[in-house]
Amino acid sequence: MNIDRIEFIAWMERIMDRLDILGDHMDDLQKKRNSIDGEELLDNQDLLQMLKISNRSLQRYRSVGKLPYYTISGKLYYKLSDVHQFIRESFTAPLPKLTANK
Repeated sequence: MNIDRIEFIAWMERIMDRLDILGDHMDDLQKKRNSIDGEELLDNQDLLQMLKISNRSLQRYRSVGKLPYYTISGKLYYKLSDVHQFIRESFTAPLPKLTANK
């Protein structure tokens, strides 16, 4: 059985389209799995990369109550809205530059 080039390309395009659809479905499932009440959950790795902080700093923020967290099956998660609130509360505006009076 010989398949000509045009038919082969058409087959490959259909396969690629189906793989794209499956990929989209997997992304949707992943988002649903990592959410609570429709809100996205982040794990430690997500937060460490997002905030560019050390594991110890993240632990300190949890310990002092600055960053709410949830334990699900022994793994720590953070609501995205809580993370945004933490960032807003932690943000300090830069001090104005002092100019020397001459």
